[in-house]
Amino acid sequence: MPAFQILAATGNAHKVREMAAILAPAGIGVLGPDDVGGIPEVVEDGATFRENAVRKAAEIAAATGRVVVADDSGLEVMALGGAPGVYSARYAGPGGNDGRNVAKLLAALEGIRDRRARFVCVIAVAAPNGDVRTAEGEVRGRIIAGPRGDGGFGYDPVFVPEGHTQTFAELPPTVKNGISHRRNALAAAIEAGIFECLATTARAGPGRPEGEQE
Repeated sequence: MPAFQILAATGNAHKVREMAAILAPAGIGVLGPDDVGGIPEVVEDGATFRENAVRKAAEIAAATGRVVVADDSGLEVMALGGAPGVYSARYAGPGGNDGRNVAKLLAALEGIRDRRARFVCVIAVAAPNGDVRTAEGEVRGRIIAGPRGDGGFGYDPVFVPEGHTQTFAELPPTVKNGISHRRNALAAAIEAGIFECLATTARAGPGRPEGEQE
């Protein structure tokens, strides 16, 4: 049994499974929205990954009375000035999906030799009393000419992390989860004691928020 459980503020089942696999060795269980009867939708219109992650975590923690972990993550391509960045999930516009996002990215990079990129993830953990803590992680790599692999999601089929020859979509989940931007952000949060701190705060009940902390 996990030492305590947190609620993942995402409707993406892939993210819930990934977070659960990464946090399990630390004794932290992860609940998805379906486990708690659903979560409110939060508008993600922040200018940075951190703003979006903090907003999601804080609003859903207040609404559910649970300790919540939220993340905002995306792909930054050097030759595109950091695009798609915070717009990664909606890069292809309204009605877009993973396939269309990838197709737009590859079209934007056509003829460009500099394929350097990085995945960035900001994790926000919030208690119901409004206390929010954040941590960040990244993984660097390159964008290849066309999709490869059936695993993962998002831009995984075209991203090859440094030190590897396979895309995130080709690598076994255990390997990806050991090097991904999400893993690195969650590991930073674990090392900083963020989960334990906010779980203790939640059990203690309402109190004076300690404020945000990087």
